[in-house]
Amino acid sequence: MADFCLRDAGLNRMIGPGSPPLVIAEMSGNHNQSLERALAIVAAAAAAGAHALKLQTYTADTMTLNLAGGDFSIGDEASLWSGKSLYALYQEAFTPWDWHETIFRRCRELGMIPFSTPFDETAVDFLESLDVSCYKIASFENTDLPLIRKCAATGKPLIISTGMATVAELDETVSAARAAGCRDLVLLKCTSTYPATPADTNLRTIPHLRELFGCEVGLSDHTMGIGAAVAAVALGATVIEKHFTLRRADGGVDAAFSTEPEELRALVDESARAWQALGGIHYGTTQAEQKSLAFRRSLYVVKDMKAGEEFSPANVRPIRPGYGLPPKYLDVILGKKARRDIATGTPLSWELI
Repeated sequence: MADFCLRDAGLNRMIGPGSPPLVIAEMSGNHNQSLERALAIVAAAAAAGAHALKLQTYTADTMTLNLAGGDFSIGDEASLWSGKSLYALYQEAFTPWDWHETIFRRCRELGMIPFSTPFDETAVDFLESLDVSCYKIASFENTDLPLIRKCAATGKPLIISTGMATVAELDETVSAARAAGCRDLVLLKCTSTYPATPADTNLRTIPHLRELFGCEVGLSDHTMGIGAAVAAVALGATVIEKHFTLRRADGGVDAAFSTEPEELRALVDESARAWQALGGIHYGTTQAEQKSLAFRRSLYVVKDMKAGEEFSPANVRPIRPGYGLPPKYLDVILGKKARRDIATGTPLSWELI
C-alpha cells in the first residue's frame, strides 16, 4: 500500500507507513456551546501540533427522537451520561452547523486540515457545500451502509472507526465503501467506551486489520494519557485520533476522557518519534554507530613482550578499545610466539604473531 495524500485548500498531508502518523484532534462537544471556546480549541490544537481537527455534524433531530425514558434514555449507571435522554445529550453536544465554516476557515489559517463526522445524508450534503476534504464514520454508524455509500460516492478519503464491529460487519462496511467509490480508506481500531481502559484496547488488532482489509489503519483512542496511542504507532498505526479540550476541569460532554494541550503536544511529538524509531529491518553497524566500534573489546598486549615469547593470559587480554583482533581469536593466539618485541598497550594483529 502506497501513502496517499489528504488535500485541503492547499494543505497536503501524506498518510501511510512512509509518513509520520496523522494526529487528529476531535473537538466533539467540548466547545460547550460557545463559538469563542470552539475557536480557542482550534488555536490550542494547532499550537500543540495537531495535523487535523475534526467536528461532528448532526442535530438532535437527525440523531434520534425527542422522547425520554425507555429506549431513549441512557440507563447505564457507569456511563458519563447516565440518566440523560439521547435527545438532551445531543442537544448539549452538537456543533451548530452555522459554526462549521468559521471553524474550518480558522483551522486552515492555522495550518490544520478540518473535516467532520456526518451522521446522516443531510450532513454529507452540507459538508460537501463546504468542500470538506474527507469523511469520518463514527463507530456507532459503521454498520450504516447507506451513509457509508453516500460518503464514499464523493470520492474523498474515508476514515471509519471499527468500535463494536465484527469482522463480518467490517467486511460489509469496507466492501460497501469500495463499491461506492472509496479509493483511500483508513480503519481506526476503536473501543467504544468512554473512557476506555488499556486492557480493553487490544492494539494487536491493528496489524491484523491491515492484513485483512489491505488499507491504512490507525487508532481512535478513548484511553487516558498517550501511552496507548504511541504503542499503536509501533504496531503500524498511521492515524491517531484523540478527543481534545482546553481543560478537563471546564466540563463538557466529552471532557472527562479528552486530552489537554500539553498532552496533545506530547502525543504529536512522541508518536512522530515512535514512527521514526520504527525504521526498517537492519542488522550490523549503522552509519551513526561507526565511531562506537572503537569501544568494543579486542585483543591487546597488556605486558611488554620480547620477540619469541609465547602469548599467554598474562600478556594478552580482551580489553577496550576495539583496534585489535576480535576476542574470538584468543584461544588461537595463546601459545603462539611474538614475531618481535611488543610494548604494553599494542593492539594485537596477525603481523605480530
